Amino acid sequence: MKAFVCKEFGPVESHVIEDIPEPEAGDGQVVVDIKATGISFPDVLIVQGLYQFKPPFPFSPGSEIAGIVSSVGNGVTKFKEGDRVMGNIGSGGLVEKGAFFETQLMSLPESMDFKIAAGFSLNYGTTIHGLKQRAELKPNESILILGAGGGLGITAIHVAKAMGAKVIAAVSSEDKLELCKKEGADEGILYLREMDRDAQKKFSSEIKEISGGGVEVIYDIVGGDYSEPALRAIKRHGRYLVVGFTAGIPKMPLNLTLLKECQIIGVFWGQFAGLDREVNAENFKELFQMHAEGKIKPFISETFPLERAGEAIKTLADRKVLGKIVVSME
Repeated sequence: MKAFVCKEFGPVESHVIEDIPEPEAGDGQVVVDIKATGISFPDVLIVQGLYQFKPPFPFSPGSEIAGIVSSVGNGVTKFKEGDRVMGNIGSGGLVEKGAFFETQLMSLPESMDFKIAAGFSLNYGTTIHGLKQRAELKPNESILILGAGGGLGITAIHVAKAMGAKVIAAVSSEDKLELCKKEGADEGILYLREMDRDAQKKFSSEIKEISGGGVEVIYDIVGGDYSEPALRAIKRHGRYLVVGFTAGIPKMPLNLTLLKECQIIGVFWGQFAGLDREVNAENFKELFQMHAEGKIKPFISETFPLERAGEAIKTLADRKVLGKIVVSME
């Protein structure tokens, strides 16, 4: 079978498609005929050795999959051959078939196709955990989403709107702003790709102006020089969600948390999903219901074949992505 294989850490374009043996289901595992794999920013980092999780060589990136169970190992009780499944598996998704523990997977609702499912679990799981358990977002509260034009940002727009919030999307280009408004954002702000102190002050002022004095919740996927001006525009008792660092890890002036009496809150869905399985399952039950009712409509911007998996990852690395990209094996 074919797989996108990493034998050592290096630039995205240094990794290739190879033929590897088909997997067999071990105890507690199922083999999945993978129909689609979602590409996310951790894939950009993991192939270069820049991610906190470093799988042993050789490995295939790709943390989100959707497909059909083709065989089951001893002790498997949750799935059988022919079941449609989806899940976040850490890595190993850019292959035609993969063996995964049944605890890594969940049943794929009939209302959802393979491509949508492959881009669903990481982004929507992260977002609903962040907004529901960490921020406790309430109806009619305002939320600023930094990096709103990417796959995770679009997800945050969808879930926040479904929860009744007023959404302000902050992005770096007009086409991203247009997409965010199409996907449900109430307001939008353009920020510069390079932020000096003057640009930071302007950005902070724009947030305050467009929100009427500040926002209750900030969903920060970007980090870097964008975080401090956003924090300066948070309301008293606001909640600042630390979700990712595509622009680098910021240094935040903690005196602002005193002056604003606000909270800076980490969002680590992978850890939460492993430690709080029942709450995570309830989150997905709610998400699947939102999807079935049309309240959230995942946006897949581009689909690549497995042979072009490296190109898919490079597209994300170059920040050319609007929405979510998926590799399809069909």
